[in-house]
Amino acid sequence: MKKTLFVVGAGKGLGNAVARMFAEHDFRVVLMCRNAERLTEYRNALRAQGMDVETQVADAADQSALAASLREAVQRYGVPDVLFYNVGTTTADADLAENMNAEIMRQRYAGDVLGAYTCIQEMNCEAFRQKQGAVLITGGGLSLYPSADYLPLSMDKAALRAMVLALHPVLKEQGIYLGSVQVCGLIGGSEKYMPDNIAELFWNLYQGRSEIEIVY
Repeated sequence: MKKTLFVVGAGKGLGNAVARMFAEHDFRVVLMCRNAERLTEYRNALRAQGMDVETQVADAADQSALAASLREAVQRYGVPDVLFYNVGTTTADADLAENMNAEIMRQRYAGDVLGAYTCIQEMNCEAFRQKQGAVLITGGGLSLYPSADYLPLSMDKAALRAMVLALHPVLKEQGIYLGSVQVCGLIGGSEKYMPDNIAELFWNLYQGRSEIEIVY
């Protein structure tokens, strides 16, 4: 029976690159994001390449809705073997300079950090433990090198990294692997940071199941 990957934060960049990487290793993939039309586009493109792909609408910034979407996906496709969390608002603060406020920062935190926590909570079940499931998370170099130009994202990536470091040993005792890649460059901005290259790092992280993070 095929293993299953849930991708929370599907997209033309890293999200779909990780989906392709795991599909090429005979995983069935369930793509998730909040835009149903884009999900259909992504699914059709990957199916055209011969990959086993399904979709599920999910809003990572709405925790009750995200939990419900994950449960619905589990009912439809079964408990996954791997969940990949790839959510982060990368808009520069200058683009919202006149409107940046605490409410926007709260909204960013909900999607960038709380969504990942909700996914971990939902996956922390007996069936996922029996599968020796894995949760993989896209971190960012801003967690290590914060910038005032990307203040909410810097804060969120730092919180996300702290969560992974804190929960990794706890989940390991339960048979669940939690790890992240700290991407220290613009995804797609250079050959090094092309999505397929980063996707390979996530595959290696999953295969090894020992490193808490890769700083790249």
